[in-house]
Amino acid sequence: MSTLPVRAGRRCHNAINPLHSTVYFSPDLGKELGELGIDDSNAAYFAVRGAALGAVGPGTVTAAFYNFNHDLVARHLPAVWSIASPQAVLEARLRAADATLRRLLGEETIASPELAEAAGLALRAAEACTRHARPIYAAHADLPVPETPHLAYWHAGTLLREHRGDAHIAALLAAGLDPVEALVSHTATGKGMNPRWVLATRGWRRTDWEAASERLRGRGLLDDEGELTEAGIALRADLEDATDRMDLAPYEHLGEEGVERLTELARGFLFTAASAGAFPADLVGKG
Repeated sequence: MSTLPVRAGRRCHNAINPLHSTVYFSPDLGKELGELGIDDSNAAYFAVRGAALGAVGPGTVTAAFYNFNHDLVARHLPAVWSIASPQAVLEARLRAADATLRRLLGEETIASPELAEAAGLALRAAEACTRHARPIYAAHADLPVPETPHLAYWHAGTLLREHRGDAHIAALLAAGLDPVEALVSHTATGKGMNPRWVLATRGWRRTDWEAASERLRGRGLLDDEGELTEAGIALRADLEDATDRMDLAPYEHLGEEGVERLTELARGFLFTAASAGAFPADLVGKG
C-alpha cells in the first residue's frame, strides 16, 4: 500500500520529464551532433538516446524504444556508430543539454539554490530505481552523475524518465497494444503526439496508422471518428495505473514531502522553459 497521495509519483514525473525532453527539440543538439558528422535527425535521436546502451544494432533499439518502425531504425543503426562512437555522442548530448538549459532557464535559475535542491531531490528519488527488465534505465544508471546542479538534475530526469518508460512498455505488452496501436490510442487521449509528428519521427506510414486504428475499432477501443470509446478510455487509464505501480519505488523513497517539493520546483522550471519556446507549438494533439 502506497503512503503517497494517489498519482503523486505520476504528477512528479510529468513535471520532470518534459524538461529532460527539451534537448530532443533543441537546435543545440543538432549543432553538437552535426559537428560529429551526424546530420540526419532520426539518426541523431537513435544515437543520442541509445548511446548509453553502447554500439548496439537496430534490433536492440527497436525492442527497447518500442514504438519505432524497425526499418527506420535499421536505416541508421549500426551505421551511425561508424560516424561517432557512443562515448562521443554522450559527451555531445551533455554539451547540448548544458546549452539548452542555460538558454531556456537563464543563468540566474541555473545558479539558483532551487535548482540545486531539485537536483538533490531527483537524485535521491532515483536511488530507488531498479534495473531489472529496464534496459534503457539500466544503461543510463551506469553513467556518471554530472557535477553541476543543472546537469545533475537533467541526468536524474533521464533516469526517472527511462525508469517509467521501461515500465510503461511492460504495461503496453500486457494490454496487447502493438507499437502503432499504442501511438494511436495515446494520441486519441489528446495528450499524445500529433499524428504528423508521429509519422514524421517514428517511421510509420499513414496506412499503418489507419490499419492500427481499424484494429482498435475491432476491439471496441476506438469509434468511427477516431475517438476513444469508454472501453478505450478505461484501457488507457489502466495502462497509466499499471505504470504507476511499477514506477512507485523512487517516489516512495523520496517521501510525500520530498515528492511535493520536487513537483513544485519541476513545474516552475518547466513553465520557464515552455515560455521560452522549448517545444513545437503543434507537438501534442489529435491533429
